[in-house]
Amino acid sequence: MPLNDLSAPYRRVRDWTLELCAALSVEDCCVQSMPDASPVKWHLAHTTWFFETFVLEPWERGFQPFNEAFRVLYNSYYNAVGDKHPRPERGLLTRPAFATVLAYRADVDRRLQGLLAEQRGGEALTALVTLGLHHEQQHQELILTDLKHLFSRNPLAPAYAARPPAAAAAPALNWHDFPGGVVMIGHQGSGFCYDNETPRHRVFLEPYRLASRLVTNGEFLQFIEAGGYREPVHWLAEGWDWRVAENRIHPLYWRRREDWQEFTLGGLVPLDRQRPLVHVSYYEADAYARWAEARLPTEAEWENAAAGVPIAGHFAGRRDFHPAVAAAGGISQLFGDAWEWTRSSYDPYPGFRAGAGAVGEYNGKFMVNQYVLRGGSCVTPDDHLRASYRNFFPATACWQFSGIRLARDAEPGGNG
Repeated sequence: MPLNDLSAPYRRVRDWTLELCAALSVEDCCVQSMPDASPVKWHLAHTTWFFETFVLEPWERGFQPFNEAFRVLYNSYYNAVGDKHPRPERGLLTRPAFATVLAYRADVDRRLQGLLAEQRGGEALTALVTLGLHHEQQHQELILTDLKHLFSRNPLAPAYAARPPAAAAAPALNWHDFPGGVVMIGHQGSGFCYDNETPRHRVFLEPYRLASRLVTNGEFLQFIEAGGYREPVHWLAEGWDWRVAENRIHPLYWRRREDWQEFTLGGLVPLDRQRPLVHVSYYEADAYARWAEARLPTEAEWENAAAGVPIAGHFAGRRDFHPAVAAAGGISQLFGDAWEWTRSSYDPYPGFRAGAGAVGEYNGKFMVNQYVLRGGSCVTPDDHLRASYRNFFPATACWQFSGIRLARDAEPGGNG
């Protein structure tokens, strides 16, 4: 893509980030609710830091930083860049002021658009700007997930978006058979992908079955009512230890009053039993799957099923930021609604090589003690996904919009 063709996508992505923050107060944007989350203000600054550090600094004539201190304050995990402000203390950064962060964004936007207009740098600069835009889209999703956690801790149960309406009945869950064999997974084609989606390679799959849709709140409630959180037989040993240590007896944002309620970005609402379950850890997902006499899919099984399926679903562009009921017929919800836990460890593909320099730290160094999730969610930007996209989180993570799709081995003698 020529550099001048990136100008419009750049404005669109950067403007959407600000639109997500338009209804928030300055106070909303400055608070950090837990070490894994970051303040909205920090996300706004860090995504700008990325463009300043990796694009402007090496390419802009006469480069001067907007503020030298920002190099440390808004570095996330790039050790090759230098020192970092401690992640758990990002909420202590009451200064610089929110207005200064917005001025920082405006300054970097102006300078980067000027750099694009100069038509220098060719493919190398195009690749860096494109990576920066996809990086910002990841942080757009994090703004919403981190904000939801923050608002859930507020006793006023504030709403960010409109209250989700009552949903129609979810279609019955059925099973789709896949023959297995040698299949190809990983990114193909000339479009953008992250390095962790490469290289494309062969994988052997035994015949398997996938559920037609995501697990619903109502189905998971049956697990709870059957004693699922009280019976260690369903749980991995480490998962049971986590459940006990956290005193976890239901999903993160569920509340039990006279009846079950769920905290959403539309505030606290009655639990809608027809909508997909979200905000469960890998441990909870695995325990439910065992209780349901099933298992979680591998990431290769998931990608093989999703290959050739249109990348369409319930994404952030709908602006309700809550999962929707599955459509009837066929296999649905592969994209959007909820990130789907797989049983696959986040490992490098055969032949994987991380890129050189600081940008090479983007994915590869996290390939330990994480599990892969697939498919995106209702807060994922609409044009951010591919069938080969690999998200990853530790087994304890549940503040992301993570859900469950069941898998099973093919039945002997069946058409799978």
